Amino acid sequence: MHAADKGFFSRLASFNDSFASNLPATLERMAAVAAGLDPRAPAAAANELQAMLHTVAGSAATFGYRGLGHHARALEQRLRVLMTFDAVAASDWASWTSELGQFVEAGRRDPRGFN
Repeated sequence: MHAADKGFFSRLASFNDSFASNLPATLERMAAVAAGLDPRAPAAAANELQAMLHTVAGSAATFGYRGLGHHARALEQRLRVLMTFDAVAASDWASWTSELGQFVEAGRRDPRGFN
């Protein structure tokens, strides 16, 4: 193996370790932001959640968390749809935040074995 390859794989392993070590805090932050989401004025919380979900969805598969990434992408896409409407029923927000809660709980239990 070339030195450049060793350096690449070393950096990739470091990024993988960083993703894994930051994931619990990311999941906790998602839960906290979702808990504070006000259906009457959801923009700030929804934007933060969208950014976090986008990051997790984009990185997860690279680091061996394929199922987690797939679910993060699905939640992100549903959130984007909700954000496009001027008015969304509180029950629709509640349904979405419930799904996010299930995602967070499953991620806490077993982020690599996420189904």
